[in-house]
Amino acid sequence: MSNTELLTIEPQELQFPFELKKQISCSMQLKNNTNDYVAFKVKTTNPKKYCVRPNTGVVLPHSVCDVTVTMQAQREAPLDMQCKDKFLLQSAVASPGATIKDITPELFNKESGNRVEECKLKVNYVDPPQPPSPVREGSEEGSSPRASVSDNGTINTTDSAVPRSYVESRDTSSISPETKALISKLTDEKNSAIQQSNKLHHELELLRRQGSKSSGGIPVMYVVIIALLGILSGYLMK
Repeated sequence: MSNTELLTIEPQELQFPFELKKQISCSMQLKNNTNDYVAFKVKTTNPKKYCVRPNTGVVLPHSVCDVTVTMQAQREAPLDMQCKDKFLLQSAVASPGATIKDITPELFNKESGNRVEECKLKVNYVDPPQPPSPVREGSEEGSSPRASVSDNGTINTTDSAVPRSYVESRDTSSISPETKALISKLTDEKNSAIQQSNKLHHELELLRRQGSKSSGGIPVMYVVIIALLGILSGYLMK
C-alpha cells in the first residue's frame, strides 16, 4: 500500500448559508486514493445540532462517497456569526469486501495496530445567496412602449423609436377604399350634426332670453327646438 492519505476530503471546511428557523444542509466528498477498502466514521462536538448521513460507511478502492451534513433549524443567530462546532472524520483500512456491518469501534483504535487517519473539519456560517435584482422596465431591447400617468392625470407614453407617421400608416394601410369612403361620409355627417346642434343651442339661448322678458307662456318654437335638440343629442350619443 502506498504512503498517500487514505481519503481525500473536499471541502475541509463545512459552510452553511445560515438562516433562522430553516434547516440547512451541506455536503462533502470522500475519495479513496488507495487499492484498499477504507472505512470511515464522522463525529461532531454537537451531535444534537447536526445530522450526518451516512455517518459511517466503506469507500471502495478508487471510489467516491458523498456525505450530507444537515444543521437543524436554529432559533437564534450566534454572536458575530461565529461557530465553534467541529467535526472529526476518522478513516481506517478495512478488510477486502467489507461492508458497513463489518465496521466496529476497534477498527478505529490505533492501539490495535490499525492504520487510522483523522481529519478535523471546521464549521463556518456564510450569508445566504441573494435573489437576483429585478430588471428595470424598458431596459431590455425590443421592449414594448411604457405608459405612465403624471400628477395632473395626463398619460405619457415613451415610444421614441417608432415615428407617429409610421404608426398611422400601419393603421390605415389595411382599410379598403369602400370603408374609407364610409368613414369619411360618417365624419362629415357628424360634423354637420355638431354644427346644427351649436346652432340650435344659440337659437335656444335667444328664445330663453326673449321668454324671460315676456310674461306669456312657453312659445311653441321653444318646445319644438327642445324636442329637436333631444333627438339630435340622442343621435350623437350613438
